[in-house]
Order: sequence, then C-alpha cells, then structure tokens
Amino acid sequence: MNVKHTIWALLFIAGNTYAQTKIDPSKVTIVRDSFGVPHIFAKTDAEVAYGLAWAHAEDDFKSIQEVVLPAKNLMGSVLGKAGAAGDYAFALFRCREITKEKWNALTPAFVKVMNAYVQGINDYAMKHKEEWLHKKLFPVTTEDYIASSVLALTVFNGADDMLRRIYANRIWLAPDINNTNKGSNTMSVHPDKTTTGEAFLLVNAHQPNTGSQAFYEAHINSEEGLNVHGGLLAGGLCILHGVNEHLGWAHTVNYCDRVDVFQLEMNPANKNQYKFDGQWVDLEQKKIKLRIKGVPVAVGRTVYWSKYGATMINKQGVFSIRLGANMDIRAMEQWYEMDKAKNFTQFYNAIKDQRLSMFNIMYADKYDTIFYVNNGLIPVRDAAPQYDWRKTLPGNSSKTLWTGFRSFHQLPQYINPKSGIVFNTNHSSFFASGKNDNLNPASFPKADGWENYHNNRSIRMYELLDNEKLSYERFKQIKFDKQLPKQLAYPYNIDSMLLLKADDYPQLNKIITTFQQWDRKGDSSSKGAAIFLLVYEHVKKIMEGQDARSLTKAECVSTYDAVYAYMMKHFGKDDVVLGDVQKLVRGEKEYPLWGFPDLLSPQWTEKYKDGKLKSVGGDGLVMFIRFAKDSLPQIETVNMYGASARPGSKHFDDQVQLYRFQQTKRMTLNKEEVFRNAERIYHPGE
Repeated sequence: MNVKHTIWALLFIAGNTYAQTKIDPSKVTIVRDSFGVPHIFAKTDAEVAYGLAWAHAEDDFKSIQEVVLPAKNLMGSVLGKAGAAGDYAFALFRCREITKEKWNALTPAFVKVMNAYVQGINDYAMKHKEEWLHKKLFPVTTEDYIASSVLALTVFNGADDMLRRIYANRIWLAPDINNTNKGSNTMSVHPDKTTTGEAFLLVNAHQPNTGSQAFYEAHINSEEGLNVHGGLLAGGLCILHGVNEHLGWAHTVNYCDRVDVFQLEMNPANKNQYKFDGQWVDLEQKKIKLRIKGVPVAVGRTVYWSKYGATMINKQGVFSIRLGANMDIRAMEQWYEMDKAKNFTQFYNAIKDQRLSMFNIMYADKYDTIFYVNNGLIPVRDAAPQYDWRKTLPGNSSKTLWTGFRSFHQLPQYINPKSGIVFNTNHSSFFASGKNDNLNPASFPKADGWENYHNNRSIRMYELLDNEKLSYERFKQIKFDKQLPKQLAYPYNIDSMLLLKADDYPQLNKIITTFQQWDRKGDSSSKGAAIFLLVYEHVKKIMEGQDARSLTKAECVSTYDAVYAYMMKHFGKDDVVLGDVQKLVRGEKEYPLWGFPDLLSPQWTEKYKDGKLKSVGGDGLVMFIRFAKDSLPQIETVNMYGASARPGSKHFDDQVQLYRFQQTKRMTLNKEEVFRNAERIYHPGE
C-alpha cells in the first residue's frame, strides 16, 4: 500500500465507529434510583459515555434518533414535509462539509469518548430494531453525530428563524409576543450573601416538555475525573449543565446579535452571479434530493452558497445568512471539558476558546467564586454608521464580510460582584446584578447587538431581591414565584384593559371586574389568571405581524368579548379558574396546572381538547445546588414528568405530583449512597 492509500485508510478508520476499540458493556454499570434517574459508573470517560447513550436510549430512543435523521437525509422520510425542512437546512448550512473540514480540531481524547457514545447508540439500535424510525438510519457514524450537533446549534442560534423569514418573503417581522415565554432562569449567590455561608446555584431551563429538546437528567461518574449530575438534551454525550464535586453551571438562551442577513446584488445578465468588491462572482450550487413521507418521488432542490454563507432566493431577492455556529464543530468537546473542571481557572479555560457559539453561562463553586458571562460568537463588525447590523445588510462588499469574532474577555461578564448575586432570565446582561454592579452598555460596541431590555421575570427578580442575606428556603421561593411584576413587560401593552368601566358592558361585567381585581398571580386556582391566559392567547393572534404597542379601547372590548365567548362555549360559565383551562397532560392523565408565559414559574401551551390548553413547555428540569466548602454539593431537582418517555414505565409520570406542587427530590454525587439506595443495578444489554 502506498503512502496515499495509507493516509486514506487512516482517515476512514478515524471516522468509522466500528474501527475503534469497542467498549465492553460489562465494564459499565447503570444504577437506577427510585425515580429511574440513571447514574452511570465506569473506569473510563469513554465507557461512561457508552453507558449514558444506552441509558438515554432505554428512556427515549425516539428523540435520539430524531437528532441524527438530518445527517442521513431521512428527516423528511420520517416526519414528512416539516421534517424535509431539516434535511434542507442540513445541506444548506453545510453541516457535513464543515464537519469534514474541521475534524482535526477535535482532540484524540474527545474523539475516543465520542466514538464510545456513538457505539452505545448503535449497539442499542442493533438490539432493538423494532424501534427504528427508518430502516436506513443505522449504523450512525461519529461524523454523523458531530454534523448533527452543528445543525442543532445552527438552529439554536436563530438560523431557523431567518430561514422562515426569507422563505415567507418577510425578512424583518414585528416582535412576536410568543418569544417572551421561551427562555430560562438562572442565578448564582455568593456565600457572603447567604445565611448559611454556602454558595447557591439555580439551574432552570425552560425547554419543551418532550422530544429532542427536553432535558434528560443523569449522573455520570468515571475514574478519569468525571462525577457530574445534571441535564442533557438528546444526543448529549455528557452533562450540558449541572454540578460536579467542585462547581456547577447553568445555561440560558441569549439573544445577542449572532446572525446577519445580507442581500446580494445580482447580475442582470447572469442570475447565478453576485457583485462583490466590484467583481461578478458565481454562486456555488449543489443539487440535493429531499425524500418526503407520503411522496413517492424524491423532490429535487438546489442549495446555494456565497462568500457570506448559506444563500436563499425569494421574491424580494437573494439573501445570505452568516453566523459562527456552523463554523466550528467543538461545542460538545467544550461541554465535556466543563464537566471535568475542578476549579474556576479550569472552567474558565474550558470556555474562553469559545467553541460554544451561544448561551449565557452562570457559574458557582465551593471556593467562593460566582461568575456570569453572556457568551457567544459575536462577529467583529464594521462600526460605520451606514450599517445597521440588526437589519438586512448589503452583500456586495468586503466591508460587510466579517471574518472574526470578539475575544472572550470582550464579552459582558461578572465575577464576584459586590452585591453577591448574578442572575439571568434571558434579559439584558447589563441588568444582571445589583444595580450598582451592573455593566455599562456604553462600554460595549453597539454593533455587537447586546440585549438591552428587561422582561417580566427580570423585573420581578429585582422586586424580590433586597440587601438582606438569602436563606436557602427564600432562594427556592424566588424560583417558584408565580407573581407578575407591578409593571408588565410584554410586547403588547394590555394595561388599557384595566381602565374599562365594567358597568358599561353588562355581559362582560364579571370578567372585566375579575380581571381588574386580579392579584396578577399565576395560581391554578385563580380566575383572574384564567382570563389572563386567554387574553394572552387572543392578543398574540390578533397582533401577529404588528409592532409592539398598546391595545386600543375597541381591541380591549373585542378581547374581553372573545374571552367571554370562549369560556361560555367550552365551559358553560364565565368564572373558570386557570386549572380548568390549563392542563399538565401525560399519557391519558391530565392535571390542573399553574403558570403562564414569562413568570419565574412559566408555562407555554397549545390546544388540547374541549377548549382546554396543555403545557408543551415551561420549567423543565429545575436544580437547586448548595456548595459547602468541605463536603459534596447538596442537590435538589425536579423534572416535569419523569425519567422515562415510555408510557409503560412507572417513571413515565412519577415526578408529576412533585412538579405540580413545586417540590423536589434529593440527588447525590456520592457513589456509595447511589448504590445503597438503588432500585436497579445492571450492565447495558442485560
């Protein structure tokens, strides 16, 4: 074999899971606790990753498969037309190409862990073929796995929203009231600020209740330095946010400006050419075939690429989308290193290279350090006044073609502020601490597009926080708060609904009076909260596509009319409580449920049946963590439903009552305690 053939053989082996040293499942131990949460123990990190893949597949194999479908061009074949959009996006954003191009940036140690995780998925699949979503899905390769993660983060960074806008011929839409409900909460409290002298950390992601973006709770422990408990999404080979023996961290979604859209100047004489720095340049083209469930013939499409990136054509012109998320493949490796960090220096070193393209990062440890950074791949943009980087930009000049990103130390961040508290509720990082500690937005370039707003949750946090030290119980009460702030911060102002005279509207009198006397709490027993939720849903519908503004008097009356008609039609009365309307649904069971969008204890809903709405997202995984200097962290958690997504499992809904009553379960990093209280101990495949 000549040198060239040897190189190609080695490259093939590097990308082929089954060419690697295979994991022996007998060396991996899965311990299920009384709530079915998996605790994975093994000698090596790779073996632990294998066990995590197996345990997660046991609980929710469907979601894991959905993550890798686009890498096999099978999303449309399984999910129909909506799924085909994922296959198209995978090709459009060159997820496969960037994976191949950047592969050598991954460390050999991490590739070993990744290979083991993928082997775990494939081994489970081969023993459970009846669960396959598509006969051509397996085996999955490690390259498939990384390419899928590139797509996932590209979507998380907002590329999907830009695609929808371009496809709909509406590049810049009005604020969506629904955006206020999709987020997360997190807070770190310094030991000097707590009554117990411990640091506190809140991990509270507001994710969908089910599917590939729902948080899965697990604990992984190896003899190579892993001992971490927390949450991960489908396809996560380690903990994405949680706590190890020394420190913990949490993520919230941030909305700083990480994505730019450019309109290309096309050649009138050649529709495939665009102008760049005075020269006509050819668009790169690639033919793809989308296979759609129920459609007998593959649908041909062309994906385009310019110097700016992924390119689409609509009635308004030709547009390119540029972002950092599809320029790096090392995000999962960064999370793996965060899992293994033993102190703030190691944690900071893990995150400062910016392999993770987005997410606020909140941190606390047992060594008296709290920290928060608004993390993201923020382009270094031309600050010339003619460029408004929040709008569509001219795609014809190297002046708008950014090629680098802000360094990590240039991002908004706090370490041990005097107030002793940092928090984020998807609002501005310039309102993240005590008012005297907050960063000055003028110190950061306007072109970076940092968030500059409050939301209802952040305003409410300031109402709840004071100069007194926080007890642990008070810390938990703040998280579980269901009160709106005095000044609302929804995109559409409904204060005018509180000014109507109820006596002027006899049929609506009871609803108007109840709403105006409402204490603004989202309790399931509240009549005012039921009215508010229906008002919210109605206003969201009638205001779609409009700029943020206050409701007119006529709109207020019509909204009350709509709420009254809805209640009478579906419930036969006009004094229902929130729990009558909003339900927590799991399988065939339904329960009255508190909360609504943008509370510290939120829910967002969709139509269910008989006029009822069911929660499809909200608190998700909640973790409360206390750090004492001389002992393991104390951990309390609750997940919305349970550890298993399989209806036949007793852990399908065994956390529902805890969740409904805002109670928690105790978890531990102590191996002996885990084994002592085990419900089941086994090896993968047994």
